[in-house]
Amino acid sequence: MNIDHDRLFKELIETFFAEFMQAFFPRAYEAIDFTHVRFLQQEVFTDVTVGEKHEVDILVETRLKGEEGLIMVHIEPQSYVQKEFNERMFIYFSRLYEQHRCKILPIAIFTYDQVRDEPDTFTTGFTFLDVLRFRFYKLELKKLPWREYIHSNNPVAAALLSKMGFKDEDRVQVKLEFLRMLTRLKLDPARMEMFVDCQ
Repeated sequence: MNIDHDRLFKELIETFFAEFMQAFFPRAYEAIDFTHVRFLQQEVFTDVTVGEKHEVDILVETRLKGEEGLIMVHIEPQSYVQKEFNERMFIYFSRLYEQHRCKILPIAIFTYDQVRDEPDTFTTGFTFLDVLRFRFYKLELKKLPWREYIHSNNPVAAALLSKMGFKDEDRVQVKLEFLRMLTRLKLDPARMEMFVDCQ
């Protein structure tokens, strides 16, 4: 059976958005008002210079606690190495800002199997002037120590456990701990199937 991992990842975030933020971005989690969360349709941008269409994967409309107005959370999963991905994040940010004119929290999630040092900044300028310094949150799953998450009751941590960093000899132990986490979570059958498919 062929599993659409991009669709599963999107479904995971849409089902457990608050838990995702809590597990991996606790400062943002504390600031977001989760009583107002709305997932927006996928945004499509056309790069007329090269004739390519680009889609923003996950876009969430929400609020910050104690603040007026809406914000957007843009989550961009990246399953393969792409040169100048940080520039693409800036382009998505600028297009979203141009369209929505609100604060945007950009997040990149690197899900590929090798450990890399991905930049979380895009800069441009001159020797005499820094014109732009754009930053975004990044989550490099392969760099996360899986053992630090096995006692968590966070469903997203459980679902992403097999994407975290572990040695080949730990593979069976990771699967065992994943099953233990699932048992503790007591998920309904539909959510349980989604979690098993994520592995």
